[in-house]
Amino acid sequence: MTTVELHPELVPLAGSIPTFALTHEALAEMRSARGDTFAALAPPLSDNVERIDHVVSDDPYVVVRVHRPKQLAGPAACLFSIHGGGYILGTYDMDDAKFDRLCVDFGCVGVSVEYRLSPETPYPGPLDDCYAALRWTFDHAGELGIDPTRVGITGVSAGGGLCAGLALLVRDRDEMSVAFQLLECPMIDDRQVTASSQYDGLVIWSRESNTFGWQAYLGDLYGSDAVPMYAAAARADDLSGLPPAFVITGGADGFRDENVLYATQLAQAGVPTDLCVIAGAPHGAQMFLGTTPARRWARAVGEWLKPRLTAPA
Repeated sequence: MTTVELHPELVPLAGSIPTFALTHEALAEMRSARGDTFAALAPPLSDNVERIDHVVSDDPYVVVRVHRPKQLAGPAACLFSIHGGGYILGTYDMDDAKFDRLCVDFGCVGVSVEYRLSPETPYPGPLDDCYAALRWTFDHAGELGIDPTRVGITGVSAGGGLCAGLALLVRDRDEMSVAFQLLECPMIDDRQVTASSQYDGLVIWSRESNTFGWQAYLGDLYGSDAVPMYAAAARADDLSGLPPAFVITGGADGFRDENVLYATQLAQAGVPTDLCVIAGAPHGAQMFLGTTPARRWARAVGEWLKPRLTAPA
């Protein structure tokens, strides 16, 4: 197997990242440790953003958190966000710091969804939760101060996979219209057949972790040809009619090749698509605050989002 090459600034940091032996028995401990890690990394929340939780559904129980600048006036663009965590970890709290920055910088509304995790809830449960939350966002756009013509969707890692599947589902159900999709290192191919998916020494998310996450999410579908494109967007045969996309990934990420291929196929299908590969960046490079890969990542995402989220002149 090929060993991945990290950016020089990240090499001394890689050893400090905890490694989990992913098992069903250890999942509760993994979730707790992951939550503690993100809580330690998160900066203090801003007083300039109001955060209100809303119940979308009681059965299943689905909640969204709406982030809105306190001084925002008039209908604004909205970024609907799906957190990452390999389909098995994470919480919508992970989006708080992101929307503290984006809501103020761009004068937009943010919506984060707390979807159910696998293996307790395998596909299609998490995707159904995201669709219901997005439908709720459109239905309540007026009272939330959202311009329904300027609602984009985004996700990181498994959240990016759910985002890609959500874009396909929205297109095919034709009940609402999404303005754009931002896919950050999306987890979109359960088959693990690319060269990068087989790298040794992957930081944050190894090929063994990837296998565990897909097995948890797909359940009995895992390893079969019956996996639908809504569960693993890389399996889609027709990508036409999808909203404009930005795919950003790391050169040292196991998802690199499937991400580059998906962006290429989007463009070939006529979807306006931007692609950015950050050399030496591993999965989760955004967390290495202050390093060159993290700064490049944030700058690329910010520049792409700015014209889509700021108020038209």
